[in-house]
Amino acid sequence: MLVLTRKLGESIAIDDHIKIRVVQIKGKQVRIGIEAPKETKIHREEVYVAIQDANKQSSEASSADTRRVSELLRKKVP
Repeated sequence: MLVLTRKLGESIAIDDHIKIRVVQIKGKQVRIGIEAPKETKIHREEVYVAIQDANKQSSEASSADTRRVSELLRKKVP
């Protein structure tokens, strides 16, 4: 892990496309701004972990569960 010290208004560049800037320091909290291409997915870590867990659970669905969902969807479509 690379650890850097930055002051208010200073930035960190990642590759040619991502810039992280210290926007505000308030007590023990630091607010950062991230400039990145629109296609770059950026999440707070707890949100990212929740997404990964949901993806893992959905990939472990049994074929019987998948069939049941498919049947339910077919019933609702005229």
